[in-house]
Amino acid sequence: MTVITKQDVISSVADALQYISYYHPLDFVQALEKAYKKEQSQAAKDAISQILINSRMSAEGRRPICQDTGIVTCFVKIGMNVQWDSDLTVQQMVDEGVRQAYTNPDNPLRASVVADPAGARKNTKDNAPAVVHIEMVQGDKVDIQIAAKGGGSENKTKMVMLNPSDDVAEWVEKTVPLMGAGWCPPGMLGIGIGGTAEKAAVLAKESLMESINIHELQERGAQNSEEELRLDIYNRVNRLGIGAQGLGGLTTVVDVKIKTAPTHAASKPVCMIPNCAATRHVHFTLDGTGPAELTPPKLEDWPEVTWKVDDNVRRVNVDEITKDDVQEWKSGETVLLSGKILTGRDAAHKRIQDMLARGEDFPVDFNNRFIYYVGPVDAVGDEVVGPAGPTTSTRMDKFTEMMLGQAGLTGMIGKAERGPMAIESIKDHKAVYLMAVGGAAYLVAKAIKQARVVAFEDLGMEAIYEFEVEDMPVTVAVDAEGVNAHQTGPDTWKIRIAEMEA
Repeated sequence: MTVITKQDVISSVADALQYISYYHPLDFVQALEKAYKKEQSQAAKDAISQILINSRMSAEGRRPICQDTGIVTCFVKIGMNVQWDSDLTVQQMVDEGVRQAYTNPDNPLRASVVADPAGARKNTKDNAPAVVHIEMVQGDKVDIQIAAKGGGSENKTKMVMLNPSDDVAEWVEKTVPLMGAGWCPPGMLGIGIGGTAEKAAVLAKESLMESINIHELQERGAQNSEEELRLDIYNRVNRLGIGAQGLGGLTTVVDVKIKTAPTHAASKPVCMIPNCAATRHVHFTLDGTGPAELTPPKLEDWPEVTWKVDDNVRRVNVDEITKDDVQEWKSGETVLLSGKILTGRDAAHKRIQDMLARGEDFPVDFNNRFIYYVGPVDAVGDEVVGPAGPTTSTRMDKFTEMMLGQAGLTGMIGKAERGPMAIESIKDHKAVYLMAVGGAAYLVAKAIKQARVVAFEDLGMEAIYEFEVEDMPVTVAVDAEGVNAHQTGPDTWKIRIAEMEA
Protein backbone atom coordinates (compact mmCIF):
# COMPACT_ATOMS: atom_id res chain seq x y z
CA MET A 1 0.00 0.00 0.00
CA THR A 2 1.47 3.36 -1.10
CA VAL A 3 0.64 6.46 0.96
CA ILE A 4 0.36 9.72 -1.00
CA THR A 5 0.32 12.88 1.09
CA LYS A 6 -1.65 16.02 0.50
CA GLN A 7 1.46 18.17 0.38
CA ASP A 8 3.14 15.99 -2.25
CA VAL A 9 0.18 16.49 -4.60
CA ILE A 10 -0.13 20.22 -3.94
CA SER A 11 3.56 21.05 -4.32
CA SER A 12 3.93 18.80 -7.38
CA VAL A 13 1.00 20.47 -9.15
CA ALA A 14 2.27 23.94 -8.25
CA ASP A 15 5.80 23.16 -9.43
CA ALA A 16 4.52 21.57 -12.63
CA LEU A 17 2.40 24.60 -13.56
CA GLN A 18 5.31 26.95 -12.97
CA TYR A 19 7.54 24.64 -15.02
CA ILE A 20 5.26 24.51 -18.06
CA SER A 21 4.65 28.25 -17.97
CA TYR A 22 8.19 28.86 -19.19
CA TYR A 23 9.46 25.52 -20.56
CA HIS A 24 8.11 24.26 -23.84
CA PRO A 25 8.20 20.47 -24.19
CA LEU A 26 11.43 19.80 -26.08
CA ASP A 27 9.66 17.60 -28.62
CA PHE A 28 7.56 20.63 -29.56
CA VAL A 29 10.65 22.86 -29.86
CA GLN A 30 12.31 20.26 -32.09
CA ALA A 31 9.18 19.99 -34.25
CA LEU A 32 9.10 23.77 -34.65
CA GLU A 33 12.77 23.77 -35.61
CA LYS A 34 12.05 21.24 -38.38
CA ALA A 35 9.16 23.39 -39.57
CA TYR A 36 11.37 26.49 -39.51
CA LYS A 37 14.11 24.87 -41.59
CA LYS A 38 11.78 23.67 -44.33
CA GLU A 39 9.47 26.72 -44.43
CA GLN A 40 9.54 28.66 -47.73
CA SER A 41 7.01 31.35 -46.88
CA GLN A 42 8.95 34.30 -45.47
CA ALA A 43 6.02 35.52 -43.37
CA ALA A 44 5.58 32.07 -41.81
CA LYS A 45 9.32 31.62 -41.32
CA ASP A 46 9.52 34.98 -39.52
CA ALA A 47 6.61 33.98 -37.27
CA ILE A 48 8.16 30.62 -36.36
CA SER A 49 11.50 32.27 -35.64
CA GLN A 50 9.83 34.69 -33.22
CA ILE A 51 8.08 31.78 -31.48
CA LEU A 52 11.37 29.88 -31.11
CA ILE A 53 13.27 32.96 -29.90
CA ASN A 54 10.49 33.67 -27.42
CA SER A 55 10.61 30.06 -26.22
CA ARG A 56 14.32 30.27 -25.44
CA MET A 57 13.94 33.69 -23.78
CA SER A 58 11.15 32.34 -21.57
CA ALA A 59 13.28 29.35 -20.58
CA GLU A 60 16.20 31.62 -19.73
CA GLY A 61 14.14 34.23 -17.88
CA ARG A 62 11.65 31.78 -16.36
CA ARG A 63 8.74 33.93 -17.42
CA PRO A 64 5.59 32.85 -19.26
CA ILE A 65 5.78 31.81 -22.90
CA CYS A 66 2.37 33.38 -23.46
CA GLN A 67 0.44 35.99 -21.51
CA ASP A 68 -2.58 33.65 -21.56
CA THR A 69 -1.32 31.19 -18.97
CA GLY A 70 -4.40 29.09 -19.50
CA ILE A 71 -7.09 27.15 -17.74
CA VAL A 72 -5.67 24.06 -16.03
CA THR A 73 -6.70 20.57 -17.11
CA CYS A 74 -5.46 17.64 -15.05
CA PHE A 75 -5.75 13.90 -15.75
CA VAL A 76 -5.23 11.93 -12.53
CA LYS A 77 -4.94 8.15 -12.65
CA ILE A 78 -5.03 6.66 -9.17
CA GLY A 79 -3.78 3.17 -8.44
CA MET A 80 -6.26 0.98 -6.58
CA ASN A 81 -3.63 0.28 -3.91
CA VAL A 82 -3.02 3.95 -3.10
CA GLN A 83 -3.95 5.31 0.31
CA TRP A 84 -4.37 9.04 0.85
CA ASP A 85 -2.97 11.01 3.77
CA SER A 86 -5.16 14.04 3.18
CA ASP A 87 -8.20 15.85 4.50
CA LEU A 88 -8.82 17.24 1.00
CA THR A 89 -10.32 15.63 -2.08
CA VAL A 90 -8.19 15.16 -5.20
CA GLN A 91 -9.99 18.13 -6.80
CA GLN A 92 -9.22 20.29 -3.76
CA MET A 93 -5.55 19.27 -3.71
CA VAL A 94 -5.13 20.09 -7.39
CA ASP A 95 -6.92 23.41 -6.94
CA GLU A 96 -4.62 24.37 -4.07
CA GLY A 97 -1.63 23.58 -6.29
CA VAL A 98 -3.13 25.82 -8.97
CA ARG A 99 -3.57 28.67 -6.46
CA GLN A 100 0.02 28.43 -5.29
CA ALA A 101 1.37 28.32 -8.86
CA TYR A 102 -0.63 31.24 -10.18
CA THR A 103 0.04 33.51 -7.19
CA ASN A 104 3.77 32.75 -7.02
CA PRO A 105 5.42 36.17 -6.45
CA ASP A 106 8.55 35.19 -8.39
CA ASN A 107 6.57 34.31 -11.51
CA PRO A 108 2.92 35.30 -11.15
CA LEU A 109 0.72 33.73 -13.80
CA ARG A 110 -2.30 35.45 -15.26
CA ALA A 111 -5.55 34.39 -13.61
CA SER A 112 -8.09 33.92 -16.39
CA VAL A 113 -10.75 31.67 -14.82
CA VAL A 114 -14.14 33.27 -14.15
CA ALA A 115 -16.96 31.94 -11.99
CA ASP A 116 -20.65 32.34 -12.89
CA PRO A 117 -19.88 31.88 -16.61
CA ALA A 118 -23.46 32.58 -17.72
CA GLY A 119 -23.81 35.63 -15.49
CA ALA A 120 -21.38 38.00 -13.78
CA ARG A 121 -18.26 36.13 -14.99
CA LYS A 122 -16.26 37.22 -11.97
CA ASN A 123 -12.55 36.37 -11.97
CA THR A 124 -11.64 33.87 -9.24
CA LYS A 125 -8.26 35.68 -8.89
CA ASP A 126 -6.19 32.49 -8.52
CA ASN A 127 -7.10 30.54 -11.69
CA ALA A 128 -8.85 27.84 -9.68
CA PRO A 129 -10.74 25.63 -10.03
CA ALA A 130 -8.98 23.29 -12.44
CA VAL A 131 -10.76 20.81 -14.69
CA VAL A 132 -9.83 17.46 -13.15
CA HIS A 133 -10.48 14.03 -14.71
CA ILE A 134 -10.03 11.12 -12.30
CA GLU A 135 -9.63 7.46 -13.25
CA MET A 136 -9.03 4.49 -10.98
CA VAL A 137 -6.41 2.08 -12.39
CA GLN A 138 -4.40 -0.91 -11.23
CA GLY A 139 -1.22 -0.32 -9.24
CA ASP A 140 0.08 1.64 -6.29
CA LYS A 141 1.01 5.00 -7.84
CA VAL A 142 -0.69 8.23 -8.87
CA ASP A 143 -0.05 9.29 -12.45
CA ILE A 144 -0.73 12.94 -13.28
CA GLN A 145 -0.79 14.68 -16.64
CA ILE A 146 -1.34 18.41 -16.40
CA ALA A 147 -1.75 21.16 -18.98
CA ALA A 148 -2.49 24.88 -19.10
CA LYS A 149 -4.66 25.60 -22.15
CA GLY A 150 -5.04 29.09 -23.58
CA GLY A 151 -8.46 30.44 -24.52
CA GLY A 152 -7.49 31.25 -28.11
CA SER A 153 -6.96 27.60 -28.99
CA GLU A 154 -9.59 26.18 -26.64
CA ASN A 155 -12.23 28.39 -28.28
CA LYS A 156 -11.56 26.75 -31.65
CA THR A 157 -12.73 23.33 -30.44
CA LYS A 158 -15.09 21.66 -32.91
CA MET A 159 -17.52 18.80 -32.26
CA VAL A 160 -19.73 16.83 -34.60
CA MET A 161 -21.88 13.71 -34.60
CA LEU A 162 -20.97 12.05 -37.87
CA ASN A 163 -22.76 9.19 -39.53
CA PRO A 164 -20.91 5.87 -39.13
CA SER A 165 -19.94 5.88 -42.82
CA ASP A 166 -18.66 9.48 -42.83
CA ASP A 167 -14.95 10.21 -43.36
CA VAL A 168 -13.33 11.84 -40.31
CA ALA A 169 -10.36 13.14 -42.33
CA GLU A 170 -12.71 14.80 -44.80
CA TRP A 171 -14.56 16.52 -41.95
CA VAL A 172 -11.28 17.75 -40.43
CA GLU A 173 -10.07 19.05 -43.81
CA LYS A 174 -13.27 21.06 -44.24
CA THR A 175 -13.37 22.25 -40.63
CA VAL A 176 -9.80 23.47 -39.97
CA PRO A 177 -10.09 26.46 -42.36
CA LEU A 178 -13.21 27.54 -40.48
CA MET A 179 -11.19 27.76 -37.25
CA GLY A 180 -9.19 30.73 -38.51
CA ALA A 181 -5.78 31.43 -37.00
CA GLY A 182 -6.85 32.33 -33.48
CA TRP A 183 -5.46 29.01 -32.23
CA CYS A 184 -1.94 30.22 -33.14
CA PRO A 185 -0.66 27.62 -35.58
CA PRO A 186 1.64 25.80 -35.99
CA GLY A 187 0.45 23.48 -33.27
CA MET A 188 -1.16 20.09 -32.75
CA LEU A 189 -4.62 18.71 -33.39
CA GLY A 190 -6.10 16.39 -30.76
CA ILE A 191 -8.97 14.28 -32.08
CA GLY A 192 -11.28 12.09 -30.04
CA ILE A 193 -13.49 9.58 -31.83
CA GLY A 194 -16.19 7.42 -30.30
CA GLY A 195 -17.81 6.93 -26.96
CA THR A 196 -20.42 9.63 -26.48
CA ALA A 197 -20.20 13.35 -27.16
CA GLU A 198 -18.55 14.18 -23.84
CA LYS A 199 -16.23 11.17 -24.04
CA ALA A 200 -14.96 12.26 -27.46
CA ALA A 201 -14.08 15.67 -26.02
CA VAL A 202 -12.15 14.17 -23.12
CA LEU A 203 -10.31 11.83 -25.49
CA ALA A 204 -9.32 14.74 -27.71
CA LYS A 205 -7.97 16.74 -24.79
CA GLU A 206 -6.07 13.78 -23.36
CA SER A 207 -4.49 13.01 -26.74
CA LEU A 208 -2.79 16.41 -26.67
CA MET A 209 -0.72 15.24 -23.70
CA GLU A 210 1.18 12.79 -25.93
CA SER A 211 4.65 13.38 -27.36
CA ILE A 212 5.13 14.51 -30.95
CA ASN A 213 6.16 11.58 -33.12
CA ILE A 214 4.59 12.13 -36.53
CA HIS A 215 7.97 12.10 -38.29
CA GLU A 216 8.82 8.69 -36.80
CA LEU A 217 5.39 7.47 -37.90
CA GLN A 218 6.02 8.74 -41.43
CA GLU A 219 9.33 6.89 -41.56
CA ARG A 220 8.09 3.50 -40.34
CA GLY A 221 4.61 3.68 -41.85
CA ALA A 222 1.17 3.20 -40.33
CA GLN A 223 0.44 -0.10 -38.60
CA ASN A 224 -3.26 0.35 -37.79
CA SER A 225 -6.29 2.41 -38.79
CA GLU A 226 -5.66 5.16 -36.23
CA GLU A 227 -2.12 5.70 -37.48
CA GLU A 228 -3.36 5.73 -41.08
CA LEU A 229 -5.90 8.39 -40.11
CA ARG A 230 -3.25 10.47 -38.32
CA LEU A 231 -1.06 10.55 -41.42
CA ASP A 232 -4.00 11.28 -43.70
CA ILE A 233 -5.19 14.22 -41.58
CA TYR A 234 -1.63 15.56 -41.10
CA ASN A 235 -1.08 15.66 -44.85
CA ARG A 236 -4.50 17.08 -45.67
CA VAL A 237 -4.24 19.90 -43.12
CA ASN A 238 -0.74 20.95 -44.14
CA ARG A 239 -1.82 21.00 -47.81
CA LEU A 240 -4.33 23.71 -46.88
CA GLY A 241 -1.46 26.23 -46.83
CA ILE A 242 -2.73 28.02 -43.72
CA GLY A 243 0.76 28.15 -42.24
CA ALA A 244 2.20 29.80 -39.16
CA GLN A 245 -0.18 32.38 -37.65
CA GLY A 246 -2.47 31.85 -40.66
CA LEU A 247 -0.23 33.88 -42.97
CA GLY A 248 0.29 31.06 -45.47
CA GLY A 249 3.01 28.43 -45.48
CA LEU A 250 4.03 24.79 -45.47
CA THR A 251 3.39 23.85 -41.82
CA THR A 252 0.02 24.33 -40.15
CA VAL A 253 0.24 21.35 -37.78
CA VAL A 254 3.33 19.62 -36.36
CA ASP A 255 1.36 16.52 -35.32
CA VAL A 256 -2.10 14.99 -35.19
CA LYS A 257 -3.09 12.91 -32.17
CA ILE A 258 -6.05 10.52 -32.06
CA LYS A 259 -7.66 8.60 -29.21
CA THR A 260 -10.70 6.41 -29.70
CA ALA A 261 -13.32 4.57 -27.65
CA PRO A 262 -16.07 2.07 -28.54
CA THR A 263 -19.29 3.80 -29.50
CA HIS A 264 -22.92 3.11 -30.38
CA ALA A 265 -23.47 1.39 -33.73
CA ALA A 266 -25.53 4.35 -34.94
CA SER A 267 -23.01 7.00 -33.85
CA LYS A 268 -19.60 8.46 -34.64
CA PRO A 269 -18.94 11.32 -32.17
CA VAL A 270 -15.87 13.37 -33.10
CA CYS A 271 -14.20 16.20 -31.24
CA MET A 272 -11.19 18.17 -32.48
CA ILE A 273 -9.18 20.41 -30.13
CA PRO A 274 -6.13 22.36 -31.34
CA ASN A 275 -3.06 23.03 -29.24
CA CYS A 276 -1.39 26.37 -29.95
CA ALA A 277 2.19 27.57 -30.33
CA ALA A 278 2.31 27.84 -26.52
CA THR A 279 1.78 24.09 -26.05
CA ARG A 280 2.18 23.45 -22.30
CA HIS A 281 1.92 20.07 -20.60
CA VAL A 282 3.93 17.74 -18.38
CA HIS A 283 3.58 14.23 -16.96
CA PHE A 284 4.76 12.99 -13.56
CA THR A 285 4.19 10.12 -11.17
CA LEU A 286 3.83 10.11 -7.37
CA ASP A 287 5.00 6.91 -5.67
CA GLY A 288 4.94 7.91 -2.00
CA THR A 289 8.60 8.97 -1.81
CA GLY A 290 7.89 12.71 -2.05
CA PRO A 291 6.85 15.35 -4.55
CA ALA A 292 7.65 15.02 -8.24
CA GLU A 293 11.06 16.16 -9.45
CA LEU A 294 10.96 17.91 -12.82
CA THR A 295 14.34 18.17 -14.50
CA PRO A 296 14.83 21.46 -16.36
CA PRO A 297 15.80 21.07 -20.00
CA LYS A 298 19.22 22.28 -21.14
CA LEU A 299 19.30 25.64 -22.89
CA GLU A 300 21.62 24.20 -25.51
CA ASP A 301 18.71 22.00 -26.61
CA TRP A 302 17.05 25.07 -28.09
CA PRO A 303 18.00 25.86 -31.69
CA GLU A 304 20.10 28.92 -32.44
CA VAL A 305 17.51 30.88 -34.37
CA THR A 306 17.71 34.60 -35.08
CA TRP A 307 15.15 37.00 -36.45
CA LYS A 308 16.70 39.78 -38.47
CA VAL A 309 14.85 42.87 -39.58
CA ASP A 310 15.43 43.87 -43.19
CA ASP A 311 17.08 47.26 -43.58
CA ASN A 312 14.20 48.34 -45.79
CA VAL A 313 11.51 47.48 -43.25
CA ARG A 314 9.04 50.26 -42.46
CA ARG A 315 9.78 51.92 -39.10
CA VAL A 316 7.12 54.29 -37.83
CA ASN A 317 6.52 56.59 -34.89
CA VAL A 318 2.87 56.12 -34.00
CA ASP A 319 2.87 59.43 -32.12
CA GLU A 320 3.30 61.23 -35.43
CA ILE A 321 1.47 58.93 -37.82
CA THR A 322 -1.72 60.06 -39.58
CA LYS A 323 -4.46 58.21 -41.42
CA ASP A 324 -2.99 59.51 -44.67
CA ASP A 325 0.31 57.83 -43.79
CA VAL A 326 -1.21 54.39 -43.22
CA GLN A 327 -2.72 54.41 -46.71
CA GLU A 328 0.78 53.54 -47.95
CA TRP A 329 1.04 50.38 -45.83
CA LYS A 330 0.40 47.18 -47.75
CA SER A 331 -1.01 43.88 -46.58
CA GLY A 332 1.74 41.43 -45.67
CA GLU A 333 4.52 43.93 -44.99
CA THR A 334 6.42 44.11 -41.71
CA VAL A 335 6.24 47.30 -39.67
CA LEU A 336 8.19 48.24 -36.54
CA LEU A 337 6.15 50.45 -34.22
CA SER A 338 7.58 52.99 -31.79
CA GLY A 339 5.72 55.48 -29.63
CA LYS A 340 2.62 55.33 -27.45
CA ILE A 341 -0.20 52.86 -28.06
CA LEU A 342 -3.30 52.10 -26.01
CA THR A 343 -4.56 48.67 -24.98
CA GLY A 344 -8.02 47.23 -24.56
CA ARG A 345 -9.82 43.93 -25.01
CA ASP A 346 -13.23 42.33 -24.38
CA ALA A 347 -14.24 43.82 -21.03
CA ALA A 348 -12.91 47.30 -21.84
CA HIS A 349 -14.72 47.44 -25.18
CA LYS A 350 -17.99 46.29 -23.61
CA ARG A 351 -17.71 48.90 -20.88
CA ILE A 352 -17.04 51.64 -23.45
CA GLN A 353 -20.12 50.52 -25.38
CA ASP A 354 -22.23 50.71 -22.22
CA MET A 355 -20.84 54.17 -21.39
CA LEU A 356 -21.76 55.52 -24.82
CA ALA A 357 -25.25 54.03 -24.51
CA ARG A 358 -25.67 56.08 -21.32
CA GLY A 359 -24.54 59.24 -23.10
CA GLU A 360 -21.11 59.32 -21.45
CA ASP A 361 -17.81 60.17 -23.15
CA PHE A 362 -14.97 57.83 -24.06
CA PRO A 363 -12.72 57.17 -21.03
CA VAL A 364 -9.61 58.20 -23.01
CA ASP A 365 -8.93 59.93 -26.30
CA PHE A 366 -8.62 57.25 -28.99
CA ASN A 367 -8.56 59.66 -31.91
CA ASN A 368 -5.75 58.89 -34.37
CA ARG A 369 -4.34 56.26 -31.96
CA PHE A 370 -3.55 52.54 -32.18
CA ILE A 371 -5.11 50.02 -29.80
CA TYR A 372 -3.46 46.72 -28.88
CA TYR A 373 -5.69 43.80 -27.91
CA VAL A 374 -3.77 42.43 -24.93
CA GLY A 375 -4.12 41.36 -21.32
CA PRO A 376 -0.57 41.28 -19.93
CA VAL A 377 0.91 39.22 -17.12
CA ASP A 378 1.82 41.21 -13.99
CA ALA A 379 5.34 42.61 -14.01
CA VAL A 380 8.02 41.33 -11.61
CA GLY A 381 11.33 42.86 -10.54
CA ASP A 382 12.40 45.66 -12.85
CA GLU A 383 10.02 44.67 -15.64
CA VAL A 384 7.86 47.39 -17.16
CA VAL A 385 5.19 44.82 -17.91
CA GLY A 386 4.99 41.04 -17.92
CA PRO A 387 4.63 38.94 -21.08
CA ALA A 388 2.19 40.79 -23.31
CA GLY A 389 1.28 38.92 -26.47
CA PRO A 390 -1.87 39.62 -28.51
CA THR A 391 -5.28 38.12 -27.92
CA THR A 392 -7.66 36.85 -30.61
CA SER A 393 -8.96 39.87 -32.51
CA THR A 394 -12.25 38.48 -33.80
CA ARG A 395 -13.74 38.89 -30.32
CA MET A 396 -13.45 42.65 -30.87
CA ASP A 397 -15.08 42.59 -34.33
CA LYS A 398 -18.48 43.68 -33.04
CA PHE A 399 -16.89 46.78 -31.51
CA THR A 400 -14.79 47.73 -34.56
CA GLU A 401 -17.24 50.18 -36.12
CA MET A 402 -17.66 51.93 -32.77
CA MET A 403 -13.90 52.27 -32.29
CA LEU A 404 -13.13 53.36 -35.86
CA GLY A 405 -16.22 55.43 -36.59
CA GLN A 406 -16.87 57.05 -33.21
CA ALA A 407 -13.58 56.82 -31.34
CA GLY A 408 -11.46 57.64 -34.37
CA LEU A 409 -8.82 54.91 -34.13
CA THR A 410 -6.23 54.75 -36.87
CA GLY A 411 -5.30 51.15 -36.31
CA MET A 412 -5.73 47.99 -34.27
CA ILE A 413 -3.15 45.37 -33.25
CA GLY A 414 -4.05 41.81 -32.35
CA LYS A 415 -3.79 38.14 -33.22
CA ALA A 416 -5.15 36.22 -36.20
CA GLU A 417 -7.75 37.20 -38.77
CA ARG A 418 -10.68 39.64 -38.72
CA GLY A 419 -14.21 38.82 -39.82
CA PRO A 420 -15.96 40.29 -42.89
CA MET A 421 -17.79 42.96 -40.87
CA ALA A 422 -14.59 44.24 -39.28
CA ILE A 423 -12.68 44.19 -42.59
CA GLU A 424 -15.44 46.22 -44.23
CA SER A 425 -15.27 48.76 -41.41
CA ILE A 426 -11.47 48.98 -41.72
CA LYS A 427 -11.82 49.60 -45.45
CA ASP A 428 -14.60 52.18 -45.00
CA HIS A 429 -12.59 54.19 -42.46
CA LYS A 430 -9.24 53.78 -44.27
CA ALA A 431 -7.72 52.28 -41.12
CA VAL A 432 -5.36 49.31 -40.70
CA TYR A 433 -5.25 46.09 -38.73
CA LEU A 434 -1.82 44.87 -37.64
CA MET A 435 -0.99 41.36 -36.44
CA ALA A 436 1.51 40.51 -33.70
CA VAL A 437 2.73 36.92 -33.34
CA GLY A 438 0.74 34.82 -30.90
CA GLY A 439 3.01 32.67 -28.75
CA ALA A 440 5.77 35.30 -28.56
CA ALA A 441 4.55 37.21 -25.51
CA TYR A 442 7.85 37.56 -23.67
CA LEU A 443 9.59 38.75 -26.83
CA VAL A 444 6.88 41.37 -27.42
CA ALA A 445 7.12 42.56 -23.80
CA LYS A 446 10.78 43.43 -24.36
CA ALA A 447 9.65 46.07 -26.88
CA ILE A 448 7.49 47.78 -24.23
CA LYS A 449 9.55 50.45 -22.50
CA GLN A 450 6.87 52.09 -20.31
CA ALA A 451 3.38 51.10 -19.17
CA ARG A 452 0.69 52.84 -17.15
CA VAL A 453 -3.01 52.27 -16.56
CA VAL A 454 -5.12 55.08 -18.02
CA ALA A 455 -8.67 53.73 -17.50
CA PHE A 456 -10.69 50.90 -15.92
CA GLU A 457 -8.04 49.91 -13.36
CA ASP A 458 -10.58 47.65 -11.66
CA LEU A 459 -10.52 45.35 -14.69
CA GLY A 460 -7.01 44.15 -13.83
CA MET A 461 -5.29 42.70 -16.89
CA GLU A 462 -8.24 43.96 -19.00
CA ALA A 463 -7.68 47.58 -17.96
CA ILE A 464 -6.77 50.17 -20.59
CA TYR A 465 -3.02 50.76 -20.52
CA GLU A 466 -0.81 53.13 -22.40
CA PHE A 467 2.32 51.35 -23.60
CA GLU A 468 5.37 53.13 -24.93
CA VAL A 469 6.94 50.73 -27.41
CA GLU A 470 10.17 50.63 -29.36
CA ASP A 471 10.46 48.64 -32.59
CA MET A 472 7.49 46.41 -31.82
CA PRO A 473 7.25 43.97 -34.77
CA VAL A 474 3.88 43.62 -36.49
CA THR A 475 2.56 42.52 -39.87
CA VAL A 476 -0.03 44.49 -41.83
CA ALA A 477 -2.83 41.95 -41.87
CA VAL A 478 -5.59 44.17 -43.32
CA ASP A 479 -4.56 47.33 -45.13
CA ALA A 480 -6.62 50.44 -45.76
CA GLU A 481 -7.96 48.94 -49.00
CA GLY A 482 -9.28 45.91 -47.14
CA VAL A 483 -6.70 43.48 -48.55
CA ASN A 484 -6.52 40.62 -46.03
CA ALA A 485 -3.22 38.72 -45.56
CA HIS A 486 -5.07 35.91 -43.79
CA GLN A 487 -6.97 35.29 -47.02
CA THR A 488 -4.33 35.99 -49.65
CA GLY A 489 -1.52 34.12 -47.84
CA PRO A 490 -3.23 30.73 -47.40
CA ASP A 491 -4.85 30.96 -50.85
CA THR A 492 -1.44 31.49 -52.45
CA TRP A 493 0.30 28.74 -50.51
CA LYS A 494 -2.46 26.18 -51.05
CA ILE A 495 -1.86 26.57 -54.77
CA ARG A 496 1.94 26.48 -54.40
CA ILE A 497 1.83 23.31 -52.29
CA ALA A 498 -0.39 21.61 -54.87
CA GLU A 499 2.08 22.61 -57.60
CA MET A 500 5.04 21.34 -55.56
CA GLU A 501 3.37 17.95 -55.11
CA ALA A 502 2.25 17.66 -58.74
